[in-house]
Amino acid sequence: MAKPVVAIVGRPNVGKSTLFNKLVGSRVSIVDDTPGVTRDRIYGQCEWCSRTFSLVDTGGIEPKTNDVILAQMRTQAQLAIDAADVIILVTDLRTGVVATDKEIAAMLLRSGRPVVLCVNKCDTIGEPPAEFYEFYNLGLGDPVAVSSVHGHGTGDLLDRVFEYLPQQDEGEETEGEEIRVAVIGKPNVGKSSLINRISGEERCIVSDIAGTTRDAIDTAIENSFGKFTFIDTAGLRRKNKVEDSIERYSVLRAQMAIERADVCVIMIDAAVGFTDQDSKVAGLAHEAGKGCVIAVNKWDAVAKDDKTMQEYRKKLEVDFSFMPYAPIVFLSVKTGQRIDRLFELIKLAANSNSMRISTGMLNDVLAQATARVQPPTDKGKRLKIYYMTQASVRPPTFVFFVNSEELFHFSYQRYLENRIRETFGMEGTPIRFVIRERGENSK
Repeated sequence: MAKPVVAIVGRPNVGKSTLFNKLVGSRVSIVDDTPGVTRDRIYGQCEWCSRTFSLVDTGGIEPKTNDVILAQMRTQAQLAIDAADVIILVTDLRTGVVATDKEIAAMLLRSGRPVVLCVNKCDTIGEPPAEFYEFYNLGLGDPVAVSSVHGHGTGDLLDRVFEYLPQQDEGEETEGEEIRVAVIGKPNVGKSSLINRISGEERCIVSDIAGTTRDAIDTAIENSFGKFTFIDTAGLRRKNKVEDSIERYSVLRAQMAIERADVCVIMIDAAVGFTDQDSKVAGLAHEAGKGCVIAVNKWDAVAKDDKTMQEYRKKLEVDFSFMPYAPIVFLSVKTGQRIDRLFELIKLAANSNSMRISTGMLNDVLAQATARVQPPTDKGKRLKIYYMTQASVRPPTFVFFVNSEELFHFSYQRYLENRIRETFGMEGTPIRFVIRERGENSK
C-alpha cells in the first residue's frame, strides 16, 4: 500500500507553501509575496506519531478565471484533491472569510474527503482573536489556529490530520531501490510534457510561456523498467535573462534537483539545435558527477531518415565533446517515440554511475593497458603507475599511485579512462581520477 496523501489547498497567498515547508522541515516549495508563485503540485514527506505520509503543496485556487495558467493551477489543485486521503484547507486570519474561501469549502465538501480547516497567520500566542470564530461559517467543523511562520499550532493541526489517516497496513514502508532522474534544459524544450507523457496524467502545467515551471516537481513512476522519481525543473536561462526573484529561486531549485538526482536527462529542442545554454546546463550535471543522458526532443518535427539522424548525432558529439560518455536518444514526447529507449539509457547511466570494481580487476586492466601503450617519459624519467583502486561511486572515482604526478599527462589519463570504459561498459557516467604521488622507495 502506498503512503497516505495529504493535500494543502486554499486561495493564493494564504501561506500554503510556508506551512508546507514548515511541516516537511525544509524549504522545498518556493515562498514569495507574489500571488501564484506555486503552480504545480509539490510533494514532500512528513512524519507524525511514527506515521509517514506524503504532503502535497498546490497552487492557489481561483474558482472563476479565464487566465490559462490560473486555470491549469486550479486543475492541478483538483487533481491533488482527487488523490488525497485528507485535505488541509488553509485560510488567512487577517483577511477573514472571503467569497473564494466559501467556494473552495463547498468544492471540498462535494469531494467527500475529510477536511481539516487551518486558519493561518494566528501569530499571537494564547486565546485566538474574535475574527477566528468567523471561520466556523465555512461549515468544516472546528478550525485550527496556526502560525506557519512561527510554527505555533502545527502540532494540533497534524493531530487532526492523523485522526483521518487510513489504517496502516503491515509492510507499508517497504520500498525498492528507485532511480532519481532530474529533467533539465532550457525553457520550452518539453521537460514538463515528458513528465506528463510518462506518468500518464497532467502532472505538470504545460504552456508555451517560458518559465511556467518554477518548483522542482517530484513524480513517482513505476513501470517494467523499475521504480523512478522524475524531477521536473525550471528551464535554465542565461543569468542576464533572469529578471525576477521568483525565477532566481527556480534556478536554485533546478541546481538543487541536479544535486539530489542520480541521473540527469538533458533535453534539447531538435528544431532549435544545440546552443551555448545547452552546454552550460549539461556542464552543471557533468560537474556534479551525475549520470547523464542527452534527449533530443521534437524529433517528429525534423526529417526522420537515418542519414539526418547520423549527421545530427555527429554534430552533437562535437558540441558535447566535454562529455563523450553521454548516450544520445532522439525522441518525441508528443508521439511517444523512443520513450522506452530513454528508460533503458537512464537505467544504464544509473548502473554505470554506481558501479564498483574490485582492485584486482582494475589492476589487471591497468597492466594490459600499460603493456599495450607505454607510460610517457620526460628527460629520461618514465611514469610509473604502482597500482590503482576505486575510492567511491556516484561518480566512479579511481585513485592512481604514481612516482610523478607531472608525468601523468592528460592524454595518457584519457587513454586509461577509455580502456576502463571499454572493459566495464561505463556508459552514461563521468569518471574521476585522483593522482597520488609516492617516492620510488616508499611502500
